[in-house]
Amino acid sequence: MATRIVEPEAGPRSKRAAILAAAVDCFGETGFEATKWSTVAERVGIGQTALYHYFESKTHCLLTIMRLELQRSHDKFMEATEGVEEPTEALRAAVRAAYDVSDHEVLQMRILHNHMDLLSGTRKSKREEAERVEARKLVQLVERNWTNLLVKGMSMGAFPLRDAQLLGSGVLGLIVSVWRWYRPSGPTPLSEVSELIEGACVRMVAT
Repeated sequence: MATRIVEPEAGPRSKRAAILAAAVDCFGETGFEATKWSTVAERVGIGQTALYHYFESKTHCLLTIMRLELQRSHDKFMEATEGVEEPTEALRAAVRAAYDVSDHEVLQMRILHNHMDLLSGTRKSKREEAERVEARKLVQLVERNWTNLLVKGMSMGAFPLRDAQLLGSGVLGLIVSVWRWYRPSGPTPLSEVSELIEGACVRMVAT
C-alpha cells in the first residue's frame, strides 16, 4: 500500500521551506551528486541532524523538489489555458506560461529534468517512494494536459489530425529541453527563448 503524502503545515518555526529553497540553490548550481547534505544545513543555519526532522535523506529532498515543481507546472498550465477556447491561442498561452518563471524556478526545472530517471525505479524508503509515486502521477497529468489541448484543437479543425500523444510529447520535449542549457546570467533573455519556442510549437502543431 502506497504511503500518502500529507504536506506538513508551515508553522512559524518550520525550516522546511528554507531547506527546500537552499537545496534548490545547491542542487541547481552545483549538482545533486556534488552537493553535500551538510552544505544545505549550513545555508539554512541549522545542524545537519535537524534536516532529518524534515527529510530522511538528500534523495527524499530531491524527490520532494521534483514533485513540487511538477505540481507548479501543472497549475501554471491550467491557469494559463482556462477559458481560452481558440486552440492556437491556448497553445501559445501554455508555452508562454512555461517560461513565465523566476530564476529560482529555473533551477527547480533544471533539477527536475536532470533527474527524471529517478522516477522510473521503486525506492526502498517508504517516504521516498511516496514522493516518487506522486511525481510519476504528476508527470502523466502534465503529459495528458498537453495531449488534451492538441486533441481539442484537432477536433475543432484548428490543427491537422495526427497522433496527439506523440505530438504532445514532442512539444513538451522541446519546451523542457531549454532548462538543460538556459542560464539566467547568459546572453539570451528568457523572453527571447519563450518567443522562439512558442513559434516553433505553433508551427509544429498547426502546419
